[in-house]
Amino acid sequence: MSFTYKGLKATQERHIVTDAEIDHQLQRLQQMNPRVAVVKDRPAQLGDEVVLDYAGFCDGEQFAGGTAENQTLVLGSGMFIPGFEEQLVDKVPEEQVSVKVTFPAEYHASELAGKEAEFKCVIHEIRVKSAYELDDVFAKEVGNCETFEEMRQKLGQSLQSYSDERGEMDLQDRLIRQAAETLEFSPSEAQIEAELDEQMNNLKAQLAQQGLTIEMYCQFMSTTEEKLRDDARANAEASVRVQAAIEQIVDMEQLEATQEEIGQAVALVCRQNNMTMEQLKPYYDAEFEAAIVRSVLTSKAMRLVRDEAEITEK
Repeated sequence: MSFTYKGLKATQERHIVTDAEIDHQLQRLQQMNPRVAVVKDRPAQLGDEVVLDYAGFCDGEQFAGGTAENQTLVLGSGMFIPGFEEQLVDKVPEEQVSVKVTFPAEYHASELAGKEAEFKCVIHEIRVKSAYELDDVFAKEVGNCETFEEMRQKLGQSLQSYSDERGEMDLQDRLIRQAAETLEFSPSEAQIEAELDEQMNNLKAQLAQQGLTIEMYCQFMSTTEEKLRDDARANAEASVRVQAAIEQIVDMEQLEATQEEIGQAVALVCRQNNMTMEQLKPYYDAEFEAAIVRSVLTSKAMRLVRDEAEITEK
């Protein structure tokens, strides 16, 4: 069987992170991390962020869903019932405040729609948000660095590492696809359909994380689910070929996943999902472990192809 996975040739272009890219990232961090100052010398004003407790009552009885502790609210944001936020203006911390409002007629909770209600509130803290200057204070409070120059340097190193990692991943992907093209293998219709199913399910899961459905996505993109599936067919067939190439390399090179490598891969899954090993246990079954083993073997096969290739670096 003709299959070439050693001695492949490819070019790897290394992107050098520029000062402009570092500056852009610093500005993004500045926007994402406003400076928060606690106000103690005046009452609350529109635009302030307050931390408060409240309990809602309707017809003299406390109603479900109308109570919270240490809730943050920007006065004037319109996040609460009309008239609620304005009645907290000019109030001071720990003052008992009675806020009286009328629920909108179209309120989502029908049992409260159009009714008058009273919220017993206590503001615990008044805060003002402002933008940091790009200076040493910003470096210490946001970047955990002693100086702004140190923060800038570390950020540049981090961006460069990320760029290099993405470049390496792209190189390995191009090489394994190049190898797969030499494999004497024709994916079956069932294999392609199974890969298409997985790709469509992944798309739906990604959309769901953004609060979208596949129907909404298709409407926005002026397409149909069938058209999306047809457009993905060529990529699905290529993915099946790549997987077959990886399996062939694993078999020919007699690659194995050691317990240490499996453990490292599981630890990575935990870190990526902000989970502990204990939290992962309910999901760790034979199917999960098989997927981990496949990921380890895939990485080893792709790394082997990369190590055996002739790479021209730019």
